[in-house]
Amino acid sequence: MSIEIPPGLTELLQSFTVEVLRNQPRDLLDFALQYFTQLRESVLSLTRVLGVKQESVWYPVHSFDLCPAVCAEAFNPDEDEEEKEPCVSHPKSDEQRQRLQEACRDILLFKNLDPEEMSQVLDAMFEKICVHGEHIIDQEDDGDNFYVIERCGTFSVVVRADGTEKLVGSYDNRGSFGELALMYNTPRAATVIATSPGALWCLDRLTFRRIIVKNNAKKRRMYESFMETLPLLTSLELSERMKVVDVISSKVFGDAQQIIAQGDSADCFYIVESGQVRIAMKRSRTKGDQEEEEVHIATCSRGQYFGELALVTNRPRAASAYAVGSVKCLVMDVKAFERLLGPCMDIMKRNIANYEEQLVTLFGSRLITSCGSYGQMCSCHC
Repeated sequence: MSIEIPPGLTELLQSFTVEVLRNQPRDLLDFALQYFTQLRESVLSLTRVLGVKQESVWYPVHSFDLCPAVCAEAFNPDEDEEEKEPCVSHPKSDEQRQRLQEACRDILLFKNLDPEEMSQVLDAMFEKICVHGEHIIDQEDDGDNFYVIERCGTFSVVVRADGTEKLVGSYDNRGSFGELALMYNTPRAATVIATSPGALWCLDRLTFRRIIVKNNAKKRRMYESFMETLPLLTSLELSERMKVVDVISSKVFGDAQQIIAQGDSADCFYIVESGQVRIAMKRSRTKGDQEEEEVHIATCSRGQYFGELALVTNRPRAASAYAVGSVKCLVMDVKAFERLLGPCMDIMKRNIANYEEQLVTLFGSRLITSCGSYGQMCSCHC
């Protein structure tokens, strides 16, 4: 028997889940009743004002107080038919293209593009000069562009809820933002404001969806089975795991190549897709001895992950990691991860038992307090 999923069901439940995670209601049933009642009333009101049919109104929203929006253009990433719209291209000088390539070098969403796709993305991007105090995107607006920071400029991320604005993040001369509204066809979930003069590279909505979203759909199909086997993600729903795929990239390391270095700052963590990774830590040979030796403390194989505890403790890497033979890892950028699934710490807390086992194995004692306070936790991994 074939079961057909009604159009819009996935997006509707996805948006409701986002609001539950954001509001953390004590009474889930009461919250659900309020949410869907308000959504229903907003839809009916909008249909009367616009004079359109109810089916034309897009249900999912990303803030409990928002009105629904009229549905943007539909896009099926699995369709292979040629695009009706011609490829966008903005002329650039050699100097501009070089700066653009440098700015895009570490953008995870671009990591899995083939050379032809990457060239189309670079052709389509255009430069935007920002001034202090300028609103780059506003919460509730439709998504128009994806933005890449060109190594200059600082930006604040502000979310408005219950009539108050809260600073939830910032960017300092690097990074990217604005992808979620384009990937999931939702209104902007936050406001981004320039806090200094700066420069951005912008990618229009149609090009983003034609290349990036289609590429992510292929990546989801490729990693779906693998993600189901990962211990780190066993507590996540299927939809959450698939969203994680959207923010990962793969990277290959040669034998003995250093993947992370002890003492470095942590902005991502790794999952071993194939091969083995050796974890080592520098320690003094004896008390008071200034000379250090590197001690092997663990080996990670397929499906295991490393580099996560430095993210939990907000401390530098406490150990180094090296490839044993040829190794392929999935790299997860913590900022993109947090923007997509909420605070990364919440997901880490679901797996606190795993951390305690690691700590006991490495040091012979539990270094997490009984109350689960991460401020008391020693970063023993990397």
